[in-house]
Amino acid sequence: MYIIAVEKSFDAAHYLRGYGGKCEKLHGHRFKVVVRLNCRELNDLGLAYDFTELKRQVMEIIGKYDHQCLNDIDPFDKINPSSENIASAVYNGLAPDFTGDIGIDSVEVWESPESCALYRPA
Repeated sequence: MYIIAVEKSFDAAHYLRGYGGKCEKLHGHRFKVVVRLNCRELNDLGLAYDFTELKRQVMEIIGKYDHQCLNDIDPFDKINPSSENIASAVYNGLAPDFTGDIGIDSVEVWESPESCALYRPA
């Protein structure tokens, strides 16, 4: 099994509804997003997947979050824009592109150098 990963980032503000602490107030992060794919076989070029294409696909999703208040953007206007929910939203946005031999292993979202959430479907 091969695992490849790309890392992209975006800057955004958010607040956590009902949190009861300082994160309930509007604040910002530079979110780092790491997407990992898994693949059993390499293609004729010896690649599991094209890094450039994966970066483009990730940016297509997270680009709409950049320099926004996440609470104003679907689906975060209905659910809290926690790192966990951001990770699953990125996964769900990418999932239709990976239904064959290449799968999404996980999506990781870092909101600080010390704190991250990883989403991997059951």
